[in-house]
Amino acid sequence: MTLRTLLALMLGTLLLSGCAKGPGYDYGNFKESRPTSILVLPPVNHSPDIKAGASLQSQITYPLAESGYYVLPVAVTNETFRQNGVTEPTDIHALPIKKLHEIYGADTALYLDIKDYGTSYLVISSETVVTASARLVDLRTGKLLWEGSASASSAEQQSNSGGGLIGMLVVAVVNQIANTITDKGHEIAGITSVRLLSADMPNGILHGPYSPKSQTR
Repeated sequence: MTLRTLLALMLGTLLLSGCAKGPGYDYGNFKESRPTSILVLPPVNHSPDIKAGASLQSQITYPLAESGYYVLPVAVTNETFRQNGVTEPTDIHALPIKKLHEIYGADTALYLDIKDYGTSYLVISSETVVTASARLVDLRTGKLLWEGSASASSAEQQSNSGGGLIGMLVVAVVNQIANTITDKGHEIAGITSVRLLSADMPNGILHGPYSPKSQTR
């Protein structure tokens, strides 16, 4: 992860923008469950970009680990699914929770859905947006512990450079090409993952047992 990306993540956290849910989230099931480990399932991708699922899933471990949880290695769990003939995220999400618990031994599973991922050209601007939602489910009881959604956009980092309408059109085209070539979506997905799954975000997941802030919410 580059320094620029880390700074963007820190800024996104401080701004508290794109937070998971509104005030008053009910953590009753979460506190009762007291999970320690999380199995991150491959995201179901509803965007046209085929890279979206792998991009987001590869960055989910960071905010979850920082929040105080043991996260099963993504590469290992994905390979286990593949060896058992299950490769489509929709099929994986449909697997019985008891089977997931039996195979992986994790307390919980994180179900991810990607709504938006990629760069779009909007006449006088171009914007890279990543929007995702998540559900944390107890694999021992089947109870929903937490759910939320978050979004991040490259427009948050852009400023109007002026130059009139023609200048804005040129900038939009240049930004779209640059963002596509450099896979700007991957960087923005990192910001989305922090906003979605950091315990320091309002109404985010609770701090886990390996966090010094555990049970402080």
